[in-house]
Amino acid sequence: MQVTAAVIHETGDDYQLEEITLDEPKHGEVMIQIVASGICHTDVSAQNQLLPVPLPAVLGHEGAGVVVKTGAGIKGLEAGDHVILSYASCGHCEYCLKGYSYACEDILPANFAGKMLDNTHRLHQEDKDLSNFFGQSSFATYAVANARNVVKVDKEIDLRLLAPLGCGIQTGAGAVLNVFNPSPGSSIAIFGSGTVGMSALMAAKAAGCTTRIVVDLHDSRLALARELGATHTINSKNVNVVEEVKKISGKGVNYAIESTGVTEVLREAVLSLAPMGKAGIIGAPKMGTSVQLDVMDMLINVKEVVGIHQGSSIPKVFIPVLIDLYKKGELPFDKLIKFYDFAEINKAVSDSKSGATIKPVLTIS
Repeated sequence: MQVTAAVIHETGDDYQLEEITLDEPKHGEVMIQIVASGICHTDVSAQNQLLPVPLPAVLGHEGAGVVVKTGAGIKGLEAGDHVILSYASCGHCEYCLKGYSYACEDILPANFAGKMLDNTHRLHQEDKDLSNFFGQSSFATYAVANARNVVKVDKEIDLRLLAPLGCGIQTGAGAVLNVFNPSPGSSIAIFGSGTVGMSALMAAKAAGCTTRIVVDLHDSRLALARELGATHTINSKNVNVVEEVKKISGKGVNYAIESTGVTEVLREAVLSLAPMGKAGIIGAPKMGTSVQLDVMDMLINVKEVVGIHQGSSIPKVFIPVLIDLYKKGELPFDKLIKFYDFAEINKAVSDSKSGATIKPVLTIS
């Protein structure tokens, strides 16, 4: 069928809204009319080829919409269901079978190689195949996704609000709730107050962390962080961040989240830890990036650094938890969102890059 999609043709190009052809869903797949899609730092990285997705491509990986058609072999999903789309995983490797789909052996090809799990394309333009992204390509009026990517949600909540749960919000909140699982009374420092950092902050408050420090360069974001539950904020332009974190926390924090993708910030996050503290790497720098850490500091103080992908979340299990927290007022992620019409996609990306908008969400259909 003919659909409208935001296509990237060359590295760093603006998005172009163009007509493309979308194939019918195959076995195990569903077709979704996209209502909204969040814009994430990962989309920007792919647009600029810091993550080398084959071009031309249709990006977008925080889709939300309504099921319009199902392929063969689908159970638990039918036309009319409201759904959120999340990351792709193979479903048959050792890690998927053990329930760790976020550590899937094929996580890179499944999400960034430009093809669906059966190694074929669903997106075409004239005689050319277009690359798929995260098994969904939700910057389009319709998308085809594997049922493994698709999470059925309540119809009572505005789907446009739920779109960012598929990546950014589940990543930040999952880092705290799934990976750290902090004890009440513990302390956390969050480096970067974008969607991931703010979601981690709200989750830390819900989990009972009593010292919640947010570090950023933007005073406006730090003001919102205080509104969302930060007990302390630090503008890193003005102070020595490590010294300031230790001054606030006494001996360092129990947990630290690095969500900026800046290597020096990761170093600061690790140095800010208390003995036996744990730092989580979430921010995605360019592939192959390395960082210099103080090995003796980590050794003597028994510190731990862990990579966190998608918040170590199983979307079908964790996204309903996040929705429940939102309903209870404990995860007010709606305060991060600004809506843009689909035709405003390039402005939305620009506002995200500048820091003017924390979470742009495109309203598509």
